[in-house]
Amino acid sequence: MEPLKVTGMVLAASPIGEHDKRVVLLTLERGKIAAFARAARRQNSPLLAGTEAFAFGEFTLYEGRNSYTLIRAEISNYFRELAQDVEGACYGFYFLEVADYYGKEGTDEREMLRLLYQTLRALMHPGLPRPLIRRVYELKAMAVHGENPNMLSCTRCGSREELRGYSARQGGALCSRCMAGERDAVELLPSTVYAMQYILCTDVRSLYTFRVSDEVQRELGMVMDRHRERYMEKRFRTLDILQAMTENV
Repeated sequence: MEPLKVTGMVLAASPIGEHDKRVVLLTLERGKIAAFARAARRQNSPLLAGTEAFAFGEFTLYEGRNSYTLIRAEISNYFRELAQDVEGACYGFYFLEVADYYGKEGTDEREMLRLLYQTLRALMHPGLPRPLIRRVYELKAMAVHGENPNMLSCTRCGSREELRGYSARQGGALCSRCMAGERDAVELLPSTVYAMQYILCTDVRSLYTFRVSDEVQRELGMVMDRHRERYMEKRFRTLDILQAMTENV
């Protein structure tokens, strides 16, 4: 069989037996796949570093009838800085878990992989607030997979004018006229609505180039918490750990 080369990132790695590993990869070519790496836990294994979470590069595999076998990893970015930063690693593992939740084999995950890579790079930038990075990533990841709150028009009447609130039940923005008729509506600053529209409409490469006020960041976090709890079916273990470690996330 001809080997298969894919570009991707290790989302998760777990031990198998005494010396092997099972890795989950998010790839450009095959979506999310799982592969076995024989002897990858041996200290002299050429696969030792390339089968750790966050490793990004080119992976060579054999495709079997029911599984993949990883035979080579040429890593271009290990994101080693995260290993020396406990809080940064917690954010990073949460981002990986979200990508794992959404990823599926055989689907086009190009945009999600680009988002994940750019987000991890932003995470290592000392000037960027990590709580904001988290909210931008959550919203954009939902948008890539079609589960984002609709913030471009009123979810009740379709108006694009005077968007002043959010309803989890309606799944997005409400105009000033429709807010009164929605019992779970929460009012938002115009700057919050604009920030969410910017995130939804902006290319991944330009996502982490802006700042918001503390109040906008708080409202963005509130909207994302409500939307995630209503529309995402999984409780993220890494998010529980992250929230236990940080304040005002």
